[in-house]
Amino acid sequence: MNFLLRSGTYDHVVIFSGNPLSYGCPYTSRTTSDDSDLFFHPENYYIICAVYKHVLVTGGAGFIGSHTVDLLISKGYKVRILDSLQRRVHPKGKPGYIPPEAEFILGDVSSPKDLYRSLRGVDAVFHMAAYQDYMPDFGHFIHTNTESTALMFELILANRLPIKKIVFASSQAVAGDGKWNCKNHGEFWAEPRPIEQLETGQWEIRCPTCKRECKNVLMTEDICRPITTYGISKYAVELLAQTLGKKYLIPTVCLRYTYVQGPRNSIYNAYSGILRVFAMRILNNKPPILVEDGMGLRDYVNCADVARANLIVLEDPRANNEIFFVGGGKAYSAIEFARTMLKVFNSKLEPQIPGIFRVGDTRSTVSDISRLNKLGWIPKVSLEKSLAAYRDWLLTQGRIEDVSNEAMKNMIRQKVIRKVKNI
Repeated sequence: MNFLLRSGTYDHVVIFSGNPLSYGCPYTSRTTSDDSDLFFHPENYYIICAVYKHVLVTGGAGFIGSHTVDLLISKGYKVRILDSLQRRVHPKGKPGYIPPEAEFILGDVSSPKDLYRSLRGVDAVFHMAAYQDYMPDFGHFIHTNTESTALMFELILANRLPIKKIVFASSQAVAGDGKWNCKNHGEFWAEPRPIEQLETGQWEIRCPTCKRECKNVLMTEDICRPITTYGISKYAVELLAQTLGKKYLIPTVCLRYTYVQGPRNSIYNAYSGILRVFAMRILNNKPPILVEDGMGLRDYVNCADVARANLIVLEDPRANNEIFFVGGGKAYSAIEFARTMLKVFNSKLEPQIPGIFRVGDTRSTVSDISRLNKLGWIPKVSLEKSLAAYRDWLLTQGRIEDVSNEAMKNMIRQKVIRKVKNI
């Protein structure tokens, strides 16, 4: 049997087959007084398939969050933002790109008072607020990323808040180094490369049996082997979302973003983010510096494509209680990325490979996005267009100060970045 879901005044229509319970639609015995809630009544109960009119975006002033806010408003949603405006990301305060139509709450996701105030009266949540860095701020990762997720469920349950769906920002970091394939011994789960191996400049993942170099396998959603505290914090978010969401009948979706690129990627944090760090250097006539040999693979996805993925999984009940990779669908080496960026920025500089590595880095991480493709999503923006859009945005930001050398020295002091011994 097919069930038609009409999304209130917004005319979002989804047709799906079978029992909506299989899609994670919460059930209740109450009826509704108008057609703003979608329901049907097999047997003697009603299924409420959520309609979202008022949405909270935590971290909505940030990179991914702000693009999601823009898209939601363009589609007719009422939007509320909760953001702490961290100085390392927003040193000038509230960004001018925040639309006036969005309600803005200055607050912290780890504060019960701020989070409760933000959750009241909304139908759905995008939990985008997060802490990410390469520095050893282990407690900060768990406090901001994981504890805020647990707190959100606590507040929803304790105050009987009628939240119909939560979309969580997860990360490719949950998968760690993923699976690799040995020509002789088949697929295996990769362990983090030993420091001793990296100090000798041996970068590739090796077969645990024959020690030969291997090829990476596309990452699928069943892979959960984080090797960094950030990845661990996001894996804990996924576990909380799926466990508590199913237990208390709150549909959740976890999106494992790969390397997101595009405008509004903050230029003030030189500790992480290949795009902004390279941009700082190129705009100050300094070459990009690559770790390892520059041949590690990544897939890059545009912020506009990510915002579309966010909206799709909110509106499509087939996404309920699922995990999806959100990636660009094409692998690039770091040196390819750097040279493409130099070309887009019209620079004649050449990338430098000084023989350094970053502790905790994965070798090659490329995601399989076929699961999200089945919901009708495909990445549309090429890497070149993403880089050009970032370049154009940077030109509106005034002088870009290069603080990458200071950040590099600090990471070396903290032993986050180390030198190869034989170079």
